[in-house]
Amino acid sequence: MSSLPSLSRRILAGALVSLIGVGAAGATGFPVTVAQRTTAQQVAQAGVPLEDIAPNAPDSHVVRPGDTLWHISGMFLKTPWRWPELWGLNLEQIRNPHLIYPGQLLVLEKIDGRARLRVGQAIGTPGSGQTVKLSPRVRSSLLPDDAIPPIPLHLIEPFLNEAIIFDHNELERAPRVVAAQEGRVLLTRGDRAYVRGELGKAREWRLFREAKPLRDPDTREILGYEAAYLGTTEYVKPAETGPRGEYIPASFTVLSAKQEVGVGDRLAPMPEREFLSYAPHAPQKEMDGRIVSIYGEALSAGQNQIVALNRGEADGLERGHVLALWRYGSKAVDRTQGRALRMQLPDERHGLLFVFRTFERMSYALILNVQEPVKVGDRFTQP
Repeated sequence: MSSLPSLSRRILAGALVSLIGVGAAGATGFPVTVAQRTTAQQVAQAGVPLEDIAPNAPDSHVVRPGDTLWHISGMFLKTPWRWPELWGLNLEQIRNPHLIYPGQLLVLEKIDGRARLRVGQAIGTPGSGQTVKLSPRVRSSLLPDDAIPPIPLHLIEPFLNEAIIFDHNELERAPRVVAAQEGRVLLTRGDRAYVRGELGKAREWRLFREAKPLRDPDTREILGYEAAYLGTTEYVKPAETGPRGEYIPASFTVLSAKQEVGVGDRLAPMPEREFLSYAPHAPQKEMDGRIVSIYGEALSAGQNQIVALNRGEADGLERGHVLALWRYGSKAVDRTQGRALRMQLPDERHGLLFVFRTFERMSYALILNVQEPVKVGDRFTQP
């Protein structure tokens, strides 16, 4: 957002931290101060400089099923996460987003060296033909089934409860599978598992392999513990003492198995389901970090894969942050002056990350696009 004053960038990013909360029950208000409203008015009036419009931007676009705000913004802008500037802000209802639906006509207006995107008359709907503001706002409820999301949510939804980083190795003391029915070594859906440990009142549990430490590539400090997600299980029968005083473990039924479950695997209570969507935006301050791990034990990652970062909430990283991926410059030799001179080529930017889950000291991010495979230790910065 280099074309806006720094105050405008801070207020705009603050107003768009989260486009969807945790459902109606978790709705949270976002009061708008006088200073924020003044800045929002300036942003809404400014639009986007024409030099920030994509070279092949269309004059209009009809929203189609499967579109996302990121995809549409990428058609019109060189940097898709700057869509709030292109669409302006609705100053009366800044807490709730304007929903975009298939069939709506989006029109690109260019006036006095600036560009704005407006919603025209919906296709096939009679009306006056007047245009209205298309206004990104913050809300705390679910998108209707036919409204388009900000990003392809199906890529990250499976990871919202599966991919988890523990600040400490809580799983070391968690309930564990101690035996399987009929002496089996591995369990899958529908099988009975026997569990030992403190279970409380939770009925549904997640199953994890024993957690492994994640270390900072630079300092080697342990930042958290990541455990491979195996599936879900249901508490069927509590532990008890047999007639001769022998211990009888609790009984569980495996509900789902992404991987086979075995003796020694750990249980964690199923959290409340999170329904989240995100407003893509750049960090408000400089950000520099490294890739700690690639989810799923792969040696390298490509587009639409998940990586863990060595920066988290304590470093100012938020859900929705867009980050730039960098490829380290290779070593080369200059032979143009009759002798070999060693040199280091500059780092090259080659992709984008989208942060979708944050922890205290680490985060998970989706690789939006990339030119070369991403490896552990690769660098990221603000875009």
